[in-house]
Amino acid sequence: MKTSIAKLLKKREKGSLTREIAMIISGMVVGTVLLCWLLNTVFLERYYVLNKQGELEEGFRVIDAASAEGMLEDPRFDVAFDNLCANGNITVLISGPDQAVVRSSVNDPKKMLIEFMDIIFGGTDETVTTLVEKEFYMIERRTDTRLNAEYLVLYGTLSNGDMILMRSALESIRESVKLSNKFLFYIGIFAIAVSVLVAVFVSRRVTNPVVELTELSKRMTELDFDAKYAVRSVRQNEIDELGTHMNEMSETLEQTISELKSANNQLLIDIEKKTKIDQMRKEFLSNVSHELKTPLALIQGYAEGLRECINEDAQSRDFYCEVIMDEAEKMNLMVKKLLTLNQLESGGETVTMERFNLTELIGGVIHSSGILLEQNGITVAECPEEPLYVWADEFMVEEVITNYLSNAIHHAKDPKEIAVRYQARGDIVRVSVFNTGEAIPEEDLEKIWNKFYKVDKAHTREYGGSGIGLSIVKAVMEAFHRDCGVKNYQNGVEFWFELDMGKH
Repeated sequence: MKTSIAKLLKKREKGSLTREIAMIISGMVVGTVLLCWLLNTVFLERYYVLNKQGELEEGFRVIDAASAEGMLEDPRFDVAFDNLCANGNITVLISGPDQAVVRSSVNDPKKMLIEFMDIIFGGTDETVTTLVEKEFYMIERRTDTRLNAEYLVLYGTLSNGDMILMRSALESIRESVKLSNKFLFYIGIFAIAVSVLVAVFVSRRVTNPVVELTELSKRMTELDFDAKYAVRSVRQNEIDELGTHMNEMSETLEQTISELKSANNQLLIDIEKKTKIDQMRKEFLSNVSHELKTPLALIQGYAEGLRECINEDAQSRDFYCEVIMDEAEKMNLMVKKLLTLNQLESGGETVTMERFNLTELIGGVIHSSGILLEQNGITVAECPEEPLYVWADEFMVEEVITNYLSNAIHHAKDPKEIAVRYQARGDIVRVSVFNTGEAIPEEDLEKIWNKFYKVDKAHTREYGGSGIGLSIVKAVMEAFHRDCGVKNYQNGVEFWFELDMGKH
């Protein structure tokens, strides 16, 4: 439960890039709307008044220029005058020094003239604020408290001495600001809603590749190099380029790690091989010194006996010489087997794969051991007489069969029978040599393939065994990349090995 809560809190603290981008965009829109509302409330009225003021001043300059040229009453000035009044919503009255109306934009110029006089001489109940005061005109902001109406009024003297009155209504500017803000509120709500949707869409479009790259980098840290970034467009942007570079980095890392692992594996193999060789060397020296100690002692003892003439009769001397020769022959045979085993284990022995008749080879080995079989009273169940062709090194296979048969002869007990059998398994044939006798103890089954290992040391010494034969068999089968083994039965023991079958 605590772990689940911790994961949830970690997920919340982690945050979301999509949410952050959406909030930033939405916040910008909200801020823009609020800024517009603030500017509209504070400055719109002032801007409106300044704009009207500018229109009045521009109108005064146009009319003053026409008065200077004597064109106020000229029909050619009618269009310019009408445009000035209509576009700026300005009421204009021009009167001479004798208060005669020279030009007016209203239907009742006399009424406006009276108002003009009231403005000049202060005969109205209006609140007045002076905005501009210049040599030839003044601009005032007047509020009619009775009608709650505001005006901008310009009055002054033209170049030709005529008086001018210009007036423009401010049309309830505060009401306009309020209406404008209300409209801005509705538009702002709509803009914010749209901006949120657009922000979420845009942010997801931007952040989805980033999230994918994040997941890709996470998988790369876990050494999962199958993860690849899928480029989304033909014209690659910066994220696509980053994804492409991460793909290349992933492939480079995978190759580099593969090379490092291969080098590390080879190093481990070399170290293991060196350790194994050192161990084999130590075991070899120990075993050889142990195995040679007894025959050397016998040879030395009997040689000293001959030298000291312990027994001077010819029969005793012959016996001593036979013992010396027998022990020397055993030593010679053991050395030869050790050399053969060393060549196999070190890879110095060349394996020549050839096709030959296995039946004929086994028959030859059995025939060569005929005298020994006869002396021990052993019968051999002949293997099938049909030719069986296999692929292997014929000399090494002969060595394997000789070792198996020699082992079977020396360990066969009543009824002293040996059987050589074939068993085909697809393209593989299993050859087995069975002898009646005692079973090998289970704890010794794996050890009998070790150099110099002897199950019954006394019996092995009796027939002159060195404990190397089965080690040679194991090394030969490893050179063939094939299996060999041993199996106990109630009435005896079976040794087997496998070879590739040849075609007839």
